[in-house]
Amino acid sequence: MPERGSYDRDLINSILDEALICHVGFVHEGAPVVIPTIHARLGETLYLHGSPASRMLRSMRSGDEISVNVTLVDGLVVARAAFHNSMNYRSVVVFGSPRIVTDTQEKRDALEAITEHVVPGRWADSREMTEKEVKGTLVVALPLTEASAKMRTGGPGDEEEDYDLAIWAGVIPLTLTAGEAIVDPLLRVDVATPEYVSEYKRPV
Repeated sequence: MPERGSYDRDLINSILDEALICHVGFVHEGAPVVIPTIHARLGETLYLHGSPASRMLRSMRSGDEISVNVTLVDGLVVARAAFHNSMNYRSVVVFGSPRIVTDTQEKRDALEAITEHVVPGRWADSREMTEKEVKGTLVVALPLTEASAKMRTGGPGDEEEDYDLAIWAGVIPLTLTAGEAIVDPLLRVDVATPEYVSEYKRPV
Protein backbone atom coordinates (compact mmCIF):
# COMPACT_ATOMS: atom_id res chain seq x y z
CA MET A 1 0.00 0.00 0.00
CA PRO A 2 1.87 3.09 -1.24
CA GLU A 3 0.10 5.37 1.25
CA ARG A 4 2.00 3.67 4.07
CA GLY A 5 5.36 4.65 2.61
CA SER A 6 7.38 7.67 3.70
CA TYR A 7 10.71 9.31 2.88
CA ASP A 8 10.66 11.45 6.02
CA ARG A 9 14.25 11.35 7.28
CA ASP A 10 13.36 11.93 10.95
CA LEU A 11 10.97 8.97 10.83
CA ILE A 12 13.56 6.80 9.06
CA ASN A 13 16.26 7.70 11.59
CA SER A 14 14.00 7.06 14.59
CA ILE A 15 13.13 3.57 13.36
CA LEU A 16 16.77 2.71 12.63
CA ASP A 17 17.79 3.99 16.05
CA GLU A 18 15.10 2.05 17.93
CA ALA A 19 15.57 -1.30 16.19
CA LEU A 20 18.14 -3.63 17.74
CA ILE A 21 18.65 -5.90 14.74
CA CYS A 22 18.66 -5.39 11.00
CA HIS A 23 18.52 -7.92 8.17
CA VAL A 24 21.03 -7.56 5.36
CA GLY A 25 20.19 -8.88 1.90
CA PHE A 26 22.95 -9.65 -0.58
CA VAL A 27 23.90 -12.10 -3.31
CA HIS A 28 26.46 -14.79 -2.52
CA GLU A 29 27.66 -17.08 -5.29
CA GLY A 30 24.59 -16.25 -7.33
CA ALA A 31 22.07 -16.95 -4.57
CA PRO A 32 20.15 -14.35 -2.51
CA VAL A 33 20.97 -14.45 1.21
CA VAL A 34 19.51 -12.58 4.19
CA ILE A 35 21.51 -12.35 7.42
CA PRO A 36 20.55 -10.67 10.75
CA THR A 37 23.15 -8.45 12.37
CA ILE A 38 23.60 -5.41 14.65
CA HIS A 39 23.73 -1.94 13.16
CA ALA A 40 24.16 1.67 14.21
CA ARG A 41 23.54 5.02 12.55
CA LEU A 42 25.91 7.97 12.62
CA GLY A 43 24.41 10.92 10.80
CA GLU A 44 23.73 9.88 7.22
CA THR A 45 25.62 6.57 7.41
CA LEU A 46 24.56 3.13 8.59
CA TYR A 47 27.34 0.93 9.99
CA LEU A 48 27.45 -2.88 10.16
CA HIS A 49 30.16 -4.98 11.74
CA GLY A 50 31.34 -8.56 12.07
CA SER A 51 34.20 -10.97 11.64
CA PRO A 52 36.45 -10.53 8.60
CA ALA A 53 35.63 -14.20 7.90
CA SER A 54 31.90 -13.43 7.74
CA ARG A 55 30.39 -14.55 4.44
CA MET A 56 28.13 -11.50 4.47
CA LEU A 57 30.87 -8.94 5.01
CA ARG A 58 33.31 -10.67 2.65
CA SER A 59 30.64 -10.52 -0.06
CA MET A 60 30.44 -6.75 0.38
CA ARG A 61 34.03 -6.24 -0.69
CA SER A 62 32.84 -6.32 -4.28
CA GLY A 63 30.83 -3.12 -3.78
CA ASP A 64 27.66 -4.71 -5.15
CA GLU A 65 24.39 -3.20 -3.97
CA ILE A 66 22.84 -4.62 -0.80
CA SER A 67 19.62 -4.03 1.09
CA VAL A 68 19.14 -3.50 4.82
CA ASN A 69 15.77 -3.83 6.53
CA VAL A 70 14.59 -3.20 10.08
CA THR A 71 11.07 -3.84 11.38
CA LEU A 72 9.40 -2.91 14.65
CA VAL A 73 6.08 -4.59 15.50
CA ASP A 74 3.88 -2.28 17.57
CA GLY A 75 0.67 -4.26 17.78
CA LEU A 76 -1.49 -7.10 16.51
CA VAL A 77 -4.57 -5.83 14.71
CA VAL A 78 -7.49 -8.19 15.32
CA ALA A 79 -10.33 -7.63 12.89
CA ARG A 80 -13.84 -9.06 12.74
CA ALA A 81 -12.95 -10.78 9.48
CA ALA A 82 -9.77 -12.89 9.33
CA PHE A 83 -9.02 -11.31 5.96
CA HIS A 84 -8.49 -7.94 7.66
CA ASN A 85 -6.25 -9.12 10.50
CA SER A 86 -3.01 -7.18 10.36
CA MET A 87 -0.13 -5.71 12.35
CA ASN A 88 0.83 -2.21 13.32
CA TYR A 89 4.50 -1.82 12.44
CA ARG A 90 7.27 0.55 11.47
CA SER A 91 9.92 -0.51 9.00
CA VAL A 92 12.81 0.90 6.99
CA VAL A 93 14.57 -0.43 3.93
CA VAL A 94 17.91 0.92 2.73
CA PHE A 95 19.56 0.21 -0.61
CA GLY A 96 23.12 1.05 -1.54
CA SER A 97 26.66 -0.01 -2.27
CA PRO A 98 28.62 -0.52 0.96
CA ARG A 99 32.25 0.35 1.53
CA ILE A 100 34.73 -1.29 3.85
CA VAL A 101 35.85 1.14 6.56
CA THR A 102 39.65 1.36 6.57
CA ASP A 103 40.20 4.61 8.47
CA THR A 104 41.07 3.64 12.05
CA GLN A 105 39.27 6.56 13.70
CA GLU A 106 36.09 6.06 11.66
CA LYS A 107 36.22 2.38 12.53
CA ARG A 108 36.53 3.10 16.26
CA ASP A 109 33.71 5.66 16.05
CA ALA A 110 31.51 3.10 14.30
CA LEU A 111 32.26 0.40 16.89
CA GLU A 112 31.47 2.87 19.67
CA ALA A 113 28.20 3.75 17.95
CA ILE A 114 27.26 0.07 17.60
CA THR A 115 28.03 -0.54 21.29
CA GLU A 116 26.02 2.51 22.34
CA HIS A 117 23.18 1.52 20.02
CA VAL A 118 22.70 -1.69 21.98
CA VAL A 119 23.44 -0.47 25.53
CA PRO A 120 23.77 3.32 25.83
CA GLY A 121 26.48 4.24 28.33
CA ARG A 122 28.42 1.01 27.95
CA TRP A 123 31.31 2.19 25.75
CA ALA A 124 32.80 4.51 28.37
CA ASP A 125 32.34 1.80 31.01
CA SER A 126 34.15 -0.91 29.03
CA ARG A 127 37.78 -1.89 28.68
CA GLU A 128 39.21 -0.06 25.68
CA MET A 129 39.46 -2.14 22.53
CA THR A 130 42.94 -3.33 21.67
CA GLU A 131 44.50 -2.79 18.26
CA LYS A 132 44.16 -6.52 17.66
CA GLU A 133 40.43 -6.39 18.41
CA VAL A 134 39.93 -3.39 16.13
CA LYS A 135 41.86 -5.05 13.30
CA GLY A 136 39.94 -8.27 13.88
CA THR A 137 36.60 -6.57 13.27
CA LEU A 138 35.34 -5.71 9.81
CA VAL A 139 33.18 -2.59 9.62
CA VAL A 140 31.02 -1.68 6.63
CA ALA A 141 29.49 1.74 5.93
CA LEU A 142 26.29 2.21 3.94
CA PRO A 143 25.06 5.70 2.98
CA LEU A 144 21.42 6.49 3.78
CA THR A 145 20.86 8.20 0.44
CA GLU A 146 18.29 5.62 -0.68
CA ALA A 147 16.10 4.84 2.32
CA SER A 148 12.36 4.72 2.89
CA ALA A 149 10.00 3.92 5.74
CA LYS A 150 6.71 2.07 5.78
CA MET A 151 4.29 1.86 8.67
CA ARG A 152 0.78 0.96 9.72
CA THR A 153 -1.08 2.44 12.68
CA GLY A 154 -4.62 2.36 13.98
CA GLY A 155 -7.34 -0.21 14.40
CA PRO A 156 -8.83 -2.83 12.11
CA GLY A 157 -10.32 -1.87 8.77
CA ASP A 158 -13.32 -4.16 8.55
CA GLU A 159 -16.02 -4.14 5.92
CA GLU A 160 -18.83 -1.70 6.68
CA GLU A 161 -21.40 -4.50 6.97
CA ASP A 162 -19.28 -6.32 9.59
CA TYR A 163 -19.22 -3.60 12.24
CA ASP A 164 -22.49 -4.80 13.77
CA LEU A 165 -21.21 -8.36 14.26
CA ALA A 166 -20.85 -9.58 17.86
CA ILE A 167 -17.13 -10.25 17.34
CA TRP A 168 -14.36 -8.57 19.35
CA ALA A 169 -12.02 -6.36 17.35
CA GLY A 170 -9.16 -4.08 18.30
CA VAL A 171 -5.41 -3.93 18.78
CA ILE A 172 -3.12 -5.91 21.08
CA PRO A 173 -0.16 -3.56 21.73
CA LEU A 174 3.32 -5.07 21.76
CA THR A 175 6.44 -3.52 23.27
CA LEU A 176 10.01 -4.63 23.87
CA THR A 177 10.75 -4.49 27.58
CA ALA A 178 13.86 -5.39 29.56
CA GLY A 179 13.71 -7.77 32.48
CA GLU A 180 15.79 -7.55 35.64
CA ALA A 181 19.50 -7.77 34.88
CA ILE A 182 21.16 -11.13 35.62
CA VAL A 183 24.55 -10.69 37.27
CA ASP A 184 27.53 -12.62 35.91
CA PRO A 185 28.37 -15.20 38.62
CA LEU A 186 32.06 -14.35 38.11
CA LEU A 187 31.49 -10.63 38.79
CA ARG A 188 33.53 -9.12 41.60
CA VAL A 189 31.40 -8.60 44.70
CA ASP A 190 32.38 -4.93 44.95
CA VAL A 191 31.00 -4.03 41.50
CA ALA A 192 27.59 -2.38 41.60
CA THR A 193 25.04 -2.63 38.79
CA PRO A 194 25.24 0.61 36.75
CA GLU A 195 22.09 2.64 36.27
CA TYR A 196 22.21 2.24 32.49
CA VAL A 197 21.74 -1.52 33.11
CA SER A 198 19.19 -1.42 35.94
CA GLU A 199 17.11 1.25 34.14
CA TYR A 200 17.64 -0.12 30.62
CA LYS A 201 14.97 0.54 28.01
CA ARG A 202 14.86 1.00 24.25
CA PRO A 203 14.35 4.44 22.69
CA VAL A 204 10.83 5.13 21.45
